[in-house]
Amino acid sequence: MASNTGQTLLALLTGAAIGAGIGILYAPDKGSKTRKQISKEAKKARKQLDKQVKETSNTLSEKAQKARLNFEEKLESTLSSASYKADDILSAMEDKLEALRKQNAKLQLEAQKEQTKTKAKKATS
Repeated sequence: MASNTGQTLLALLTGAAIGAGIGILYAPDKGSKTRKQISKEAKKARKQLDKQVKETSNTLSEKAQKARLNFEEKLESTLSSASYKADDILSAMEDKLEALRKQNAKLQLEAQKEQTKTKAKKATS
């Protein structure tokens, strides 16, 4: 889009310059009248150029706004998805930690039983 706009502006300016040059060379009118006409045409070309620049600026601004909103939506979606995944990971880690606590408690109980048996054997020996 920006490339087409640039080409359009270049073509417009080139056409205005060529037209002004040809107008001067083949002008049937007096020089003062020709200069006024050239000035008038230059003002028209400038207005057209200003209008084109404004339209292009508005179009680019709208596209930038849409791109920003699209980016924000994708970012929010990604963050939301990451949040759910983080919750799942934390839940799995909590489950694993609880299983390890139970296993540790079981091992400590078995160790206490072994110590009690060892003490009982020493006491009876």
